[in-house]
Amino acid sequence: MSGFLLATFLTPIYTHFAYKYKFWKKQKKTTLTGDALPVMTKLHAKKFKRAFPTMAGIIGVVTVTIVTVVCNLNREQTWLPLLGFVGGSVVGLIDDLINVFGSGKGAAGLRAPVKFAMITGLGLFLGWWFAVKLGWTEIAVPFLGDAQVGVIGMILIFAFAVVATSNAVNISDGLDGLAGGLAMLAYGAYGVIALLQGQWMLTAFCLTVVGWLLSYIWFNVPPARFMMGDTGSFAIGAGLGVVAMMTDAFFLLPIIGALFVVEAGSSLIQIFWKKVFKKKLFISAPIHHHLEAKGWNEAKIVMRFWVIAGMFAIIGVFLAVQGGIVRGVKQQQAVDRSIWSEMSGEERIVPNVNNQDDGSRSGNA
Repeated sequence: MSGFLLATFLTPIYTHFAYKYKFWKKQKKTTLTGDALPVMTKLHAKKFKRAFPTMAGIIGVVTVTIVTVVCNLNREQTWLPLLGFVGGSVVGLIDDLINVFGSGKGAAGLRAPVKFAMITGLGLFLGWWFAVKLGWTEIAVPFLGDAQVGVIGMILIFAFAVVATSNAVNISDGLDGLAGGLAMLAYGAYGVIALLQGQWMLTAFCLTVVGWLLSYIWFNVPPARFMMGDTGSFAIGAGLGVVAMMTDAFFLLPIIGALFVVEAGSSLIQIFWKKVFKKKLFISAPIHHHLEAKGWNEAKIVMRFWVIAGMFAIIGVFLAVQGGIVRGVKQQQAVDRSIWSEMSGEERIVPNVNNQDDGSRSGNA
């Protein structure tokens, strides 16, 4: 609630300055491979004819930072997610500033290799902190248990989670409310997982992000008043990758964030197809632009993607409980089965309860 209220209070302030100083979003003219974008340019020509400010992700960064620092700052649970969220926003903010105040030619922002290098550096640093400072070198594999990956392995996995999720959210931010709604559902799912694990502070962090995104969607129903820009999408993506690692639910990230995977995957497949077969597989990529080109209107795409994302978020939470990610719940189920067996006169089932594992993240830093 605090995230929603604070973001709602800050939004008119941002809007005033965004329109006063003309934070207009410039449409990019080329793809990552340097090709022209005739289809997307035609599809969004009407949208970019009007003044359309970007960098609204600043509202989310300020909101999440203030609420977290004041209400639930915790070394073990919220330092890393907040650092990932703010760090990702810095990368995106630089890109947005170049887009707004630059020439607007070509990619209209940071070059892709530069952005990739910056977000990779952030991911490696966060992974180092997670593995070395907090001492986490095991990763949970649903239904199979924990796998020892060592310090280097954990750093690389952590960095991959941050980089992949940041880019996937950024790619998805192409229609009014699309990335915001998908991210809201993903953070909500991880908030539930963190709650079931007893990570109250991490739960509060996730719900703060959800609160901001609810406010963002409230003000950004079509036609959108502004765009979150890379400032918002990279913050959301980096933060989500960190949260997935903090809840030990990395392998559930492709399920809980299934639509992000589809969006990023469609772009990668398009690039591969053009390189190998010298033609496009999709009319335009990512896939939401393909659906636009096929005749689907923007609202239909966004709403249906939200519905699908909601179903996958529910599946992800279910798998977290049944797959042993939420260990406290699994232990309680074992205790309940034991009690029921005793009451039924059946052979007693002795639960395997590890008292040292309460399902929460705690480090030795």
